[in-house]
Amino acid sequence: MERREWIRLVSVLAASGAAAAEITREQLDMAARLVGLEFSEADIAMMLPNVRRSVESFAKLRQIEVPLDTEPALAFHPGLPGRTISSEKPRRTMTRVDPRAITFRKPEELAFRTIPELAALLRARRVSSTELTRMYLARLKQYGPQLNCVITLTEERARAQATRADEEIRRGKIRGPLHGIPWGAKDLLATKGIRTTWGAEPFENQMIPYDATVVERLDAAGAVLVAKLSMGALAQGGLWFGGMTKTPWKVEQTSSGSSAGSASATSAGLVGFSIGTETLGSIVTPSIRCGVTGLRPTYGRVSRYGAMGLSWSMDKIGPICRSVEDCMLVLAAIHGPDGRDRTVTPDPLHWEPARPLAGLRIGVLEKAFQAVQGEDQKIYTQALSDLNRAGVVMKPVEIPDESSNQIGFVLVAEAAAAFDDITRDGRVAQLKGQKANDWPNTFRTARMIPAVEYLRAQRARTRLIEQTEKAMADWDVIVGPPFTLLRLTNLTGHPEVVTPCGFAADGMPRGLGFYGRLYEEGTVARVAHAFQQVTDWHRRQPPVGQLSS
Repeated sequence: MERREWIRLVSVLAASGAAAAEITREQLDMAARLVGLEFSEADIAMMLPNVRRSVESFAKLRQIEVPLDTEPALAFHPGLPGRTISSEKPRRTMTRVDPRAITFRKPEELAFRTIPELAALLRARRVSSTELTRMYLARLKQYGPQLNCVITLTEERARAQATRADEEIRRGKIRGPLHGIPWGAKDLLATKGIRTTWGAEPFENQMIPYDATVVERLDAAGAVLVAKLSMGALAQGGLWFGGMTKTPWKVEQTSSGSSAGSASATSAGLVGFSIGTETLGSIVTPSIRCGVTGLRPTYGRVSRYGAMGLSWSMDKIGPICRSVEDCMLVLAAIHGPDGRDRTVTPDPLHWEPARPLAGLRIGVLEKAFQAVQGEDQKIYTQALSDLNRAGVVMKPVEIPDESSNQIGFVLVAEAAAAFDDITRDGRVAQLKGQKANDWPNTFRTARMIPAVEYLRAQRARTRLIEQTEKAMADWDVIVGPPFTLLRLTNLTGHPEVVTPCGFAADGMPRGLGFYGRLYEEGTVARVAHAFQQVTDWHRRQPPVGQLSS
């Protein structure tokens, strides 16, 4: 029998309206064969009553209301047994900036400045948060439509927050480096009183009656929320219900996704910084295509409370900014336990940008770089030379990855479970993306993943973490092409920083990847920061002024 017919028959087992009595011996036999098993006639006869009872149980289970923000009872932790959490106090510093050294005639000239620079100007009261907010809102209105990177402007909230920040700064109450700086949120973070659309038609008018933890913490840091930024529908790609988000470097091309709007808006100088999320490349990829710096933290570093859940064991929240230091300053404000997300650990976060690199063991994925073809080879050769010039001493290393491709279906299984309701009631048909690799088909196909295989994959994932930790034990940081270890490190929970490292002939940016051990973002960032101190790629500005108003 053809595979298509097998799948049709197997689907009977999971169909919402199927009666248990309809399950036949032939169907059960075909379902078993689809997952690589073969049973005798006697086995199938004995199994059949149990399977029918299971189908009845599934139907009753689906009658239990489970809100989309409900996570499974099983929690993933990337740290292996025996790992201890350091009680060391965080060591953090920030680059000192003389506000008098920054010359500008109007706030518009500050659109691409870094967080330390904006913070110094705000503390010196050379510019106000109200002025910055007004400027960024104007740029969002002017360039946002061309880039298709904005879903909702939060103008009223922003103006109130800016006014409060100015008053507090005037009184000498400085909350930290983010105080008074406008930012944008990927539109999967809940914001009380403001819609949270998840970029998807079925949720276009969704109102969540609370703020996500990340939003709360940035509020507490005095940052000013100016916009909810576009994201690929249900965190896939750059296509949302309003169309495709663009990169400001080449506006006819997509910024990719799913943190499409966060990367695009940051790159175009429409926000001071932004928040993205990553399950499998959603910070790294758009950051590269938009020429900005992205930081995907260790899984469990930042609370996901109030964030749309796609893959409970893989989702991570992190900053997308102009520089590595910006990313670390934002991460410092949003990380740590909140009593709501039980995967978050209290590991200290260190950030000492001026600390010498001497003594760090830094590996380079030499074979991966050698495999790069065309003009990118020249770009990476220069980038590695720049790293040497920054004082980074590297030795060749290989990180084994024998199984990440085979267990990657963990993501789609969890995603399909998260959005099972809209698959069953047909709302997935409202999504713009309806191709074979888009969510609607993926969700349907994921129904064919047996629970036993999912759990086997999670066990294999534990082995993968063990192997990766062993391979990285002798290294503090590993430098490589940004996608070489992307799937592996997303499955194992290891952090990655990506920074621009050059431009191709077509004007599109290229990125360099820095990987590190679990909960060692500060060390990874130090090496990436050193690279940015001897290059200016992260300072380059896209030609947004050439966009039509």
